[in-house]
Amino acid sequence: MDPISFTYNWPLVILSIVVAMFAAFVALDISSRLAISKQGLKRRWILSGAIVMGLGIWAMHFIAMLAFHMSMEVTYSVPIVILSILPALVSCWVAFRIISRPANSWKRLLVGAFFIGLGIISMHYIGMEAMQMGADIQYDPFLFALSALIAFATSLAALHLLFRLRGLSNFHWGKFGSAILMGFAVAGMHYTGMAAATFTPTEGHVHGGASSMNGTLLGYAVGFGAMLILSLAYNSVRMDRRIAAQSDESELKFQSVIESANDAIIVADHTGSISQWNKGAERIFGHSAKDVIGKKLDLIIPPHYRKKHQVGMDRFYQSRTPHVIGKTLELEGLRKDGSVFPIEISLGTWETEDGVFFSSIIRDITERKLADEKISSLVYLDPLTGLPNRRLFNDRLASTLSRAAENQQRFSLLYLDIDHFKLVNDTFGHATGDKLLIEVTERLQKHAAERDTISRLGGDEFILLLPQTDSSKAAEFAQQVLDCFNEPFQFNGEEVFITPSIGISLYPTDGEDAETLIKNADLALYRVKEEGKNNYQFFTKDMNEEVSRRSKIAIGLRKGLDRGEFTIHYQPQIDIKSGEIIGVEALVRWVHPHMGPISPGEFIPIAEETGTIIQLGEFVMRNACLQNKAWQDAGLPKFRVAINISSRQFSQTNLSDLVHSALTDSGLEPKYLELELTESIIQGSTSAVATMMELKAMGIHLSIDDFGTGYSSLSYLKLFPINTLKIDQYFTRNIHVDVKDAALVDTIIRMAHNLELNVIAEGVETNEQLDFLKERQCDQAQGYYFNRPLPAEDILRLYGDPAPAGV
Repeated sequence: MDPISFTYNWPLVILSIVVAMFAAFVALDISSRLAISKQGLKRRWILSGAIVMGLGIWAMHFIAMLAFHMSMEVTYSVPIVILSILPALVSCWVAFRIISRPANSWKRLLVGAFFIGLGIISMHYIGMEAMQMGADIQYDPFLFALSALIAFATSLAALHLLFRLRGLSNFHWGKFGSAILMGFAVAGMHYTGMAAATFTPTEGHVHGGASSMNGTLLGYAVGFGAMLILSLAYNSVRMDRRIAAQSDESELKFQSVIESANDAIIVADHTGSISQWNKGAERIFGHSAKDVIGKKLDLIIPPHYRKKHQVGMDRFYQSRTPHVIGKTLELEGLRKDGSVFPIEISLGTWETEDGVFFSSIIRDITERKLADEKISSLVYLDPLTGLPNRRLFNDRLASTLSRAAENQQRFSLLYLDIDHFKLVNDTFGHATGDKLLIEVTERLQKHAAERDTISRLGGDEFILLLPQTDSSKAAEFAQQVLDCFNEPFQFNGEEVFITPSIGISLYPTDGEDAETLIKNADLALYRVKEEGKNNYQFFTKDMNEEVSRRSKIAIGLRKGLDRGEFTIHYQPQIDIKSGEIIGVEALVRWVHPHMGPISPGEFIPIAEETGTIIQLGEFVMRNACLQNKAWQDAGLPKFRVAINISSRQFSQTNLSDLVHSALTDSGLEPKYLELELTESIIQGSTSAVATMMELKAMGIHLSIDDFGTGYSSLSYLKLFPINTLKIDQYFTRNIHVDVKDAALVDTIIRMAHNLELNVIAEGVETNEQLDFLKERQCDQAQGYYFNRPLPAEDILRLYGDPAPAGV
C-alpha cells in the first residue's frame, strides 16, 4: 500500500518557528536574571525558565504537528499530548540547572546536552504517538538518527549560548541572533523528525472520538496562547530587571554612602561571619575588605569581650529579644596591630530568607576620650602636681563619708602646709617653688596607700584623706610625713630644708560632715603654726572655742571703733637719775559690751590679721596727739607721747601723711611725738630707711621697741635714724634670775651709749631691777614698779607728786 501524502500549513509552520525563537529569546533573558540572582531567587528563576522554555518548545512542536496535513483525518490523544509536555519541562529544567552554576566545563555541557536532547526527542516522538489516524508510522533510520543528532546539537548549542550570554541583561544583537539560531535549530530537529516518518494506511482503524482534538484553529489558538504566555514571562523579566536596576541603583547609592562614611560599617550574619566591610572599617581597624570578608568578627573584638559577644548573638538569634540592639554602647575594639582602643558602637539587625544579619556602625572615640580626660584633668586635677583638686577631693570625701556612716567606719583628714614656703618663692623664684611642690607631692605619694587621697587645695596647702584610720594610724602617718621632709630638697645645686605643719581631724569625733572636718583640721594646723611649726596636732574642742572667740573679736573690732568701745591708757616713762616723768606710752584698751575687757595681746594680733589695725592705729595716733596737746594746754610740763606703729601701718605709703595730719589737727609739735618701731617691722620693709628719714625730717622722735628679740644684723643701728632703744621686758624681768639676761641688758646699755642712743628699760617691777639699771647707767625705765597704764585724767595726779613711788 502506497504511503499517505501530506502537506504543511505554512502559516502555522512560520508561527511554530516564531514561537520557538521567542521562547529562546525569553529563555536567554531569564538566564541573564539567573546569573545575578541569589540562591533563593535562583531556584525560582530555574523553575520559571524551565516552564517558559519547555512550554515554548512544546508549543512549537504542537503547532508544527497541527500544521501537518495528510489526505486522511488525523486527531490527537489528549493524555498523550499532555504526557509529551513532561520531557520538555524536565529537559529545560536540567538546562537551566546546569547554567545556574558559576562555572561549567565542556564535559558537563556535553552530558547535559545528552539528557536535554533525549528529553526533546522523547517529547517529539511521544507527541507523534498522540496522532490518531488510519495509518501506521514508520521511521527512516537515517533521518531518525539525524533528528536525534540535531536534538543533541541543538541542546549543546542552547546550553552554550544560555551560559555564555547570561551576562547580557538588556537587548543585545548577539542575544537576538542566538534566539533565531536556537529557534531554527529546534524547528529543524522537529521537521527532520517529521521527514523521517512514513505513514502507511491501515484497515479497520477506529478513532477515539470524544477524547480527540483537531483543527487548524487550534494551532493558531495554541500559538497565540503560547506567545501570550511568553510575552507575560518576557514582561515579567523586564519588570524584574527594572526593579533590580532600581534596587542596584539604590544599592550603589547606599554603598556609596557607606564607603564615604568615616565610621566603620560592618555587616555579619548570626554566626559572626563578616559579609560587608567599608573603607571606614579599613581605616579604623587596619584590615582590608578582601582580608576579612567571610571571616569571624573575633578579629576585631578584644579577647576579654569575645565570649560575652558570642553569648549575646546566640541569645538574640534564639529569642529575637533585643537587649543592646538599637542602642549605642561604648566598648573596645582590636586593631590589626593588636592595639586595643575605645569605640562607640550602634547595633541593628534584620532577617531575610538567608538568615539573621547584624549591622554595626563603629566610631573610633580615642580622640574624644583623650579630650574628655583632658577636660576631666582640668576640672578635677591640679595642673601643676596632677593631684586631685578641691572639687575632686570634695567628691571623694562625700563618698567616704557615705560609706563610713553606712559601715560605721572611721577615717582621718590631714591638713598640711609647708612652713616658710613664701621665703622659698622670694629667694629662688616661683619656678623653683613649683618644682618644690612637685617633689613634695612625690614624697607624699610614696607614703600614701592606694585608697588614700592626696589633694592640693592651692598654694602650699595639701589635704590628705585616709580611709579606715583611727588616731594612732593618723599619728603614725603624720610622723612619716614629717620624717620624709628631713631629707633636703635639691634646687640648682643648693640644698633647701623645709618643714611641714599638719593639722588632723577624725571622723566622727571631730565632725560628721565635710565642712566641719576640714575646718577642724585647719584649726589644728593653725595651732601647730602658732606653737612653732614642723609638727602635727589633733583637733580639740578648745581650738573650736578659741576660734569662735577669735571670730567674735574680729567681728567686734570694727564695730567697737564705731561704737567708741576703745580707750587709751598711758604708762609713764621715768628718768632714772632725776625720777621725773619724761614721757608716756599710749596703750589702747578695749572693753567689749558682752565679753568684757579684752587684752591687747589678744585683740592686737587679730587686728593685724584682719587689717583693722590700720583704723585702730589711726584712732590711737589722733587721740594721743590730741590728749598730749590738751595736757600742755592745761599747764602740765611738755613731754613726749610714745605710740606703737604696727607692721601694716609702717608699710603704708601714706604713713607720713597720716602722722602729719594727726599733728596738724591736734596742734602738737612733732618733737613731742615718739613712734615706736619693732625690729621685724624695719626688716620687713624695703623702704624702711626712706620712711624713717621722712619721719625724722618732720622732727619726730623714733625708737626701736622690744630690742633684742629680733634676728637682724646690728648694722641697722648705724643705718637707721633712731633716738632710743627699748630693752624688752623679758630681759629686764630676768636680770636677777638669769646671768645671761643680765649680761645682755648690760651689753645693750653700753652699746647704745657708745652709739649715742638713749636707752629705756621696759617691765621694771622691783627695786632690785631698778638698782641694777641705775648701776649700769640706764637712762629711763617704765613698768608696774612705777605705775600701771592709767587713764588720761590720772596723769594730772601724778604731776602733783614730787616724784613717782620708788624713785
